[in-house]
Parts: sequence; C-alpha cells; structure tokens
Amino acid sequence: MKIILIKDHKDLGKSGDLINAKDGYARNFLIPMKIAIEATKENLAKWQEEKRIEEENEKENRKQALELKKRLESKKILITAKAGDGGKLFGAITSKDIADQIKKQYNVQIDKKKIDLAENIKSIGLKNIEIKLYPKIVANIKVEVDGE
Repeated sequence: MKIILIKDHKDLGKSGDLINAKDGYARNFLIPMKIAIEATKENLAKWQEEKRIEEENEKENRKQALELKKRLESKKILITAKAGDGGKLFGAITSKDIADQIKKQYNVQIDKKKIDLAENIKSIGLKNIEIKLYPKIVANIKVEVDGE
C-alpha cells in the first residue's frame, strides 16, 4: 500500500516521503496513529503541490543566500577594540561581536552560530572568516581588527 508520511519515522523515512508499506501495518498502525495517510489521488495531488512549493522556497532561499554571499564577500568588517603593546587585544573578538558589527555596518542579520571561528580573535590585523549562510554556501569575509 502506498502511503505518505506526515511525521518522521526512524525506520520508514521523513515527513513528506511517499513509501510502500504492508497493508496491515499501514491500516492498523501508521494511519490510526496519524504517522501516515493513504496515497489517494487527492492526497497525492496535495502532496505534489506541497513538494512543488517546497522546491520553489528552497530555490528562493538558495538565491538569497548567494546574493548575501556576494554582498558580504565584497565588503570588509571593521572592528575596533582595546589593545596593548604588540597588538594583543585586552579581550577577545567573538562570533557574537562579528555578527553585531555586520548588523551595525551593513544591516544584515547573521546568526552567531553560523560564523565559523576556530578560536576567538585575540590580536589586531586582517582575518579571513567563514560564514555558513546555507547548506553548501559559505561566505569568506575579511575582518579587520584595529587597536585603540
């Protein structure tokens, strides 16, 4: 029996998958527990429409991520922090500081968790940093840290 999963199931697949299941298992367990629905013509038409909309949204999000990548890579982020002799900072520049400066300088909201810092920046100078904007889309930005 063909069914459409409406909830993730560890053995069968993810929500929205069209799968074959044994008739008894589908009728007696999956459908009554609202894990799946039967793949009738109406349900298949609705499922295909949802898949089409999901793909359009995916394309749009990917396009926006590529545009944001192009915008960010053409710019340099300037951060000023207190530094001592030898260019060592008194504190450290974290991914939150970088996200705040991107928001302040270019009005672009970036989640601090998407900024890939191996370790916090502790010295002045120009640093290259990766930002994960979307799966398989990574922006390489330049961050210049100046001392006060």
